Amino acid sequence: MHTKQEILESLAKLIDVMNDLRQKCPWDKQQTFMSLRNNTIEEVYELSQAIFQGDVQNIKKELGDVLLHVVFYSTIASETDDFDLKDVCDELVKKLIFRHPHIYGHVTAETSEKVKQNWEELKLKEKDGNKRVLSGVPQALPSLIKACRIQEKAASIGFDWEYREQVWEKVQEEISEFQTELQKMDKDKMEAEFGDIFFSLINAARLYKIDPENALEQTNQKFIKRFNYLEDKTLKHGKNLHDMSLKEMDEIWKEAKNTMNN
Repeated sequence: MHTKQEILESLAKLIDVMNDLRQKCPWDKQQTFMSLRNNTIEEVYELSQAIFQGDVQNIKKELGDVLLHVVFYSTIASETDDFDLKDVCDELVKKLIFRHPHIYGHVTAETSEKVKQNWEELKLKEKDGNKRVLSGVPQALPSLIKACRIQEKAASIGFDWEYREQVWEKVQEEISEFQTELQKMDKDKMEAEFGDIFFSLINAARLYKIDPENALEQTNQKFIKRFNYLEDKTLKHGKNLHDMSLKEMDEIWKEAKNTMNN
């Protein structure tokens, strides 16, 4: 792999290119924090997809796009003397050292769970203990990921099930409450109770070390493959899905399950 010096030289070149673009490119000149925000979110999702697919070459490419945005924001801020890339790096290094006392201090943490617990406790200390436990969860996160973060933070201060098996009683309780509201057909209450079912299932996933985002995405991809199989098979027979009966589609769907074995 490359040496630290080679990496620093490449980073310096990236900064130089970014400075050139800010001075010479009409589009780059116009960008602000807000104008870049949605693009940044898109780049992170594209990186997430590459990671999920295990595509190393694409991961490298998408990491470059994310890094570009870090440099872009820092360059914009440097133009108004708010901060620059050095400040960003310094803040990050300071935070990492502070939150890893088991490496840079005298604290013992032999498991990843203990490290995570220390991390959350130290985050609170950074605000002199006045920071609320859940205040670090970004409001803009997608709801599924936000639920994961909320539950992790609550668990980090001991607000959790004594035994993970207890969570299934909560899941069943939430399903029963939804079914009760279903009989009344009150849309708002049905939606609220359905949200509680999701939240309890995400809690169960956390307790059983399952990433619900990855689990759902696997199911999404599985459904897409099977549905594409159904559509392709239908077209090969000169038919259209709109003209197929549910029974006919279900037979091909079962064939897709057996053929793809997932």
